[in-house]
Amino acid sequence: MAIVAALVAPTANPLRLAGGQRYRSNWRVAASSSAAASGVDLKALESAIDKKDSEEAKQALDQLKELGWAKRWSSQPYMSRRTTSLRELTTLGIKNAENLAIPSVRNDAAFLFTVVGTTGFLAVLAGQLPGDWGFFVPYLTGSISLIVLAVGSISPGLLQVAIGSFSSVFPDYQERIARHEAAHFLISYLTGLPILGYSLDIGKEHVNLVDKQLEKLIYSGKLDQKELDRLAVITMAGLAAEGLEYDKVVGQSADLFSLQRFLNRTKPPLNKDQQQNLTRWAVLIAASVLKNNKAAHDALVSAMSQKATVLGCIEAIENAS
Repeated sequence: MAIVAALVAPTANPLRLAGGQRYRSNWRVAASSSAAASGVDLKALESAIDKKDSEEAKQALDQLKELGWAKRWSSQPYMSRRTTSLRELTTLGIKNAENLAIPSVRNDAAFLFTVVGTTGFLAVLAGQLPGDWGFFVPYLTGSISLIVLAVGSISPGLLQVAIGSFSSVFPDYQERIARHEAAHFLISYLTGLPILGYSLDIGKEHVNLVDKQLEKLIYSGKLDQKELDRLAVITMAGLAAEGLEYDKVVGQSADLFSLQRFLNRTKPPLNKDQQQNLTRWAVLIAASVLKNNKAAHDALVSAMSQKATVLGCIEAIENAS
């Protein structure tokens, strides 16, 4: 679960939806019907999104806002950073706020426990085989656990797809992903950064930000405090969404890593205490915005769960009551 900013890591094809063509078509029809009913033409916006052109998308959304349609676009005013305590997060409704920054090992532990338990059980059964088979088969079966542990120690990234696939057995897994990524999408939209792609596919969960001006600032290491604040709130939105809904956040690692990359490219640099406060403040603001726009967030979660197009997602946000 991560926010992937093209301004940090450009991707040629940020939107990959397995088997999503049927859903894309349905949502485009719905978007066109809704726009026609309101007398608004969304072709310019759709074209900009298809071309992955952030400036065109911004211009199209600004024009739609002037026409009275994109009312939520860039509607969230800038809020100055301030000192934030864990108590404020708890009061707002964030569950277990003191553990938000602690990486979750739920999925990893469940995967390793299953691998070790299954291979151990099979090795015991194989030990009942006659002759040499009763020696070699248990030995080979048991070595699977050692191989998995070795790979996890040397190159843990190689196991992420397997762990992600295994994690889907948890009842809340798909909903968590959708709620997490929808939060990134919504906060970005409300603060004036268009999303041009997203994915909920296992191992590829992300939303894709594209902004040429921010890209230049980040690559040059001259990201100012105001833009850092905005990016921090967007980056922490997924963590905030999980914290409001669940007792334990499991998708924070990639988001915290993304935030650290932004911090490393900021001028002037922040010390450790300032970085910690920024993280808390960003979670607080993101959670507040999500609570104030709950209907839009829920509508977006539903749209993204059905693999709607980006245009369909924007429609869901604007049409939410």
